[in-house]
Amino acid sequence: MSTKGWAAVSLAVFTAAWGGNEFTPLLVMYRTASDMSAVVVNFLLFLYVLGIIPAMLIGGPLSDRYGRRALMLPSPVIAAVGSMLLAAGEHSVPLLAAGRILSGIALGLAMAVGGTWIKELSDRAGDPPSAGARRAALSLTAGFGIGAGLAAVLAQWAPFPGQAAYLVNIALAVASFALILRTPETSRCATDGRLIDTMRIPSALKPRFWLLVGPVAPWVFGACAMAYAVVPALMVQRTSSWAIVFAGLCCVAGLAAGFFIQTLGKKIDRPGSARAILVALALIAVGMALAIGVAVAPSIPLAIVAAIVLGCGYGMALIAGLLEVQRLAGPHDLAGLTAVFYTLTYLGFGSPAAMSFIMARFPSITHTELFGFGIAMTVIGALVVVLDNRSRFAGPGTLAPVETEVDLRVDELQHT
Repeated sequence: MSTKGWAAVSLAVFTAAWGGNEFTPLLVMYRTASDMSAVVVNFLLFLYVLGIIPAMLIGGPLSDRYGRRALMLPSPVIAAVGSMLLAAGEHSVPLLAAGRILSGIALGLAMAVGGTWIKELSDRAGDPPSAGARRAALSLTAGFGIGAGLAAVLAQWAPFPGQAAYLVNIALAVASFALILRTPETSRCATDGRLIDTMRIPSALKPRFWLLVGPVAPWVFGACAMAYAVVPALMVQRTSSWAIVFAGLCCVAGLAAGFFIQTLGKKIDRPGSARAILVALALIAVGMALAIGVAVAPSIPLAIVAAIVLGCGYGMALIAGLLEVQRLAGPHDLAGLTAVFYTLTYLGFGSPAAMSFIMARFPSITHTELFGFGIAMTVIGALVVVLDNRSRFAGPGTLAPVETEVDLRVDELQHT
């Protein structure tokens, strides 16, 4: 693997994503072998967001100031420590909680800093402007999917089911750390000015970010969480003897669909158009409608199809959001705006915990009603996106300035 380009950083991002998602298919194991309640287990699933969000919001802007390598090197180290704690904490909620938070910190740095580094290395190599966003998104999706799939297999059939998957992630972390040590820096590392000014992200104040990217961002990992946490939980009665593997199957099926649809998403996306985001919201709504079918009449084939469609929605939402972020970002706050985008995406990861809490507090509420509420939210989000996009092309003289701005941004990306 070359250490002169984006591939080494891609491995580090892949490793962090693996560490973040290897926990997911083991939810069934923790519920049964460790006697943890559904609320506790789903809270642990969400807990790593507490590590992701500050790591992204702080790490992204700081990497614009101090360089990509300085902020990315800690990611594999923290990922390895997080996996160690998770391996040691099979029956300990505090150890699992600490491990999840550290895994989140590693993933947050990888997403905000690693994704930006991949883009800049791709641009430096003369690749197409969309190549960096696509490679960053695919690295994340591959790590999420392969990590979860292998974790499920090892937990179901390998010795030391509560430790095996985490040991693999530790080995990957060591390898990726060694490789990114020799990967070239791409940031100008501008250290002039006040540190507080570095933390400002001017592009995040643009209305288009909140009205176009904002409505779809939480559904990126909201769709994922429903595909590989909620849908498998609905099938536990039907898959009792192989529930862990089925959870891993839903995870891999959804993320594989998300992986492959990102290439299509790049083709659907157009500067100044909202169609890729609208396709993403439509896929997520259809996926939740299928999940309602699983809740009403549990079926293994239907559950897998629901996971696949939700995964397609995840992949389309991720690539559409990243491409729009790259168009909206200013010359010195790409990592910062990427961090804001990913922060919004991870709000959706709390959906299984929120659903468990609501159903425990209000027993009369069912999965069907909660999925129906989710569908209504996607419709409202689509309306916001359509109205915002139309308002920018409504009057004479509006279309040309928007196209000019996008063309200038693409030209800038080509010559970075």
